[in-house]
Amino acid sequence: MRPGASPHAACRISAPCHGLRNRHLAPPLYLGPIRHPSWRHIFAAPFTRRPLLIRFHMLTGHVKHPIFAIPGQIMAQKSTIYKVELSVSDMDRHYYETHKLTVAKHPSETDERLMVRLLAFALNANEQLELTKGLSTDDEPDIWQKSLSDELELWVALGLPSEKVVRQSCGKSKKVIIYCYGGRTAEIWWDKIKNSTTRFDNLQVFNLSETDTGDLAKLASRSMKLQVNIQDGDVMVSVDDSIVYITPVSWK
Repeated sequence: MRPGASPHAACRISAPCHGLRNRHLAPPLYLGPIRHPSWRHIFAAPFTRRPLLIRFHMLTGHVKHPIFAIPGQIMAQKSTIYKVELSVSDMDRHYYETHKLTVAKHPSETDERLMVRLLAFALNANEQLELTKGLSTDDEPDIWQKSLSDELELWVALGLPSEKVVRQSCGKSKKVIIYCYGGRTAEIWWDKIKNSTTRFDNLQVFNLSETDTGDLAKLASRSMKLQVNIQDGDVMVSVDDSIVYITPVSWK
């Protein structure tokens, strides 16, 4: 890599990324350098999230022979810990409590997604409600609620899950809620899967506008005191003097 050159720029140079689709449209996410005589940097491969090792030509910066790393051969980045004091005043459900949460933010998780997680928690706040491992695992929702007999009562997912994941979720839990976001991308996703979800009476889908989630992301910090007020389906989220108004739109 040229002295001073950004690894972000280098990864955009065309290279045969084995097994990846649309490699020119979605460059790998840079995670950091590693100590190895040949492999200089590690990326998270798009679509698969699998570790991708990249070797650079030290003078030209060209990418050479990217390969998927074998788990255990590289050191994974640690999650970032967020301390959150979440005060919920839900006049629709007559729920008024303060939750002190320790939230692990995955290296690939954005501030926007983190804040949507906290919003979803507030909208369904309950003494038994729990944040799960999130992006760190594929077989758990982002939030769940279990009964004393360990039965799933509520499954809360974020983003744009596949039709298969939606079907499996509805089979596992008494109630499933999806909070999707992403603007036009979310609309395309819903148009694609909505007909296949009509048979699931235990499924609810809410859309969060791109503007709302973008404003919400700006409130993120490592230590937060969030106040969430809910009335007639409208939500007000405040941190100190900053306030964001959100109206989740019911799609199902």
